[in-house]
Amino acid sequence: MTKTETKSGKMPLHFSRKLLAIPYGLFLAMFVVIPLLIIIYYAFTDRNGNFTFENFSNYFGGEGGLSAFLQSSVCKTIGRSLLIAFSSTVLCLLLAYPVAYIIAKSKLKNKAAFLLLFIVPMWVNFVLRINALRELFIWLNMFNKSDSLDMFNTVIGMVYDFLPFMILPIYTTIIKIDKSYLEASRDLGATGAQTFLKITLPLSKAGIMSGVSMVFLPSMTNYVISNWLTNNKTAIIGTLIETSFHSSDWQNGSVLAILLLLLMFLVTWLTGGFKEDTQAQSRGTALW
Repeated sequence: MTKTETKSGKMPLHFSRKLLAIPYGLFLAMFVVIPLLIIIYYAFTDRNGNFTFENFSNYFGGEGGLSAFLQSSVCKTIGRSLLIAFSSTVLCLLLAYPVAYIIAKSKLKNKAAFLLLFIVPMWVNFVLRINALRELFIWLNMFNKSDSLDMFNTVIGMVYDFLPFMILPIYTTIIKIDKSYLEASRDLGATGAQTFLKITLPLSKAGIMSGVSMVFLPSMTNYVISNWLTNNKTAIIGTLIETSFHSSDWQNGSVLAILLLLLMFLVTWLTGGFKEDTQAQSRGTALW
């Protein structure tokens, strides 16, 4: 019997890391890399396929310059998208952190079951959830009344849809905080508020940043929520991209997609998404 044979006489199966990575590599190439290359191609070419930067310059006012861009509908839509995303993220954080903290610090034996109550709505079809919220706004006489109310409805829709994505990472981070830090803080005479501000809140930063990135970025692009809850009156960045592609305007749609991609990288960088928190991992407080 050779070294590679088992007692049963069969050859054991060995899979290298490179072999196991092939399916993911193919998926990544087909659904991420190739579509991204197509978007880059259309962003830097005109309708005749010639290389150009005019697609970008047109979005920044063209001959009118920056002042024309600041007064354009595109700039107003970008500003509206940022306002909606910021408001949705702040409201999600204000709601999610107390919920995650209470569940993590509770003495319940099965905390996961209680946390499941906030995840169950995600199992319901997205169309049904948003349509139900739309009917609620109609019943409350809040639908299609004014621009400010449309903005409010959009923010509520974003919070309703993305709240679990803020609760889960914060909960996971809080529950992994080493209890010895909290005990040491109390032994040194710190109050509950001081312990929270000096220990719990800083050590839960990783979960907060993860939740912020998972709420802020989709809130700028989920045009389905804004369209359904405002009767197509509140446009966001995702609305412009969808309109451009549906009208076969691949050049302008690709430019917007690249600008959005750059904005996503900026937000991820600002929230520390590209940093490896080795210190938090050593304390057992990292999210992943």
